[in-house]
Amino acid sequence: MKTIETEVPEQLYKKAKALVQEGWFRDEKDVFSEAIRRFLTTHQSELMEKFVRDDIEWGLHGND
Repeated sequence: MKTIETEVPEQLYKKAKALVQEGWFRDEKDVFSEAIRRFLTTHQSELMEKFVRDDIEWGLHGND
């Protein structure tokens, strides 16, 4: 497991904390891990297309 540190808007944190207090998640870390997992799963093709386009752009113009 990898640890990351980030800042989130207060309202977003309050919503995550409420989900924990309501018993939907064990802690806030689980809320944000699940949110990231779902984002990556639902946007996988869009993200891959962006990475391919970025690679092509770099290959054509060599912007390092």
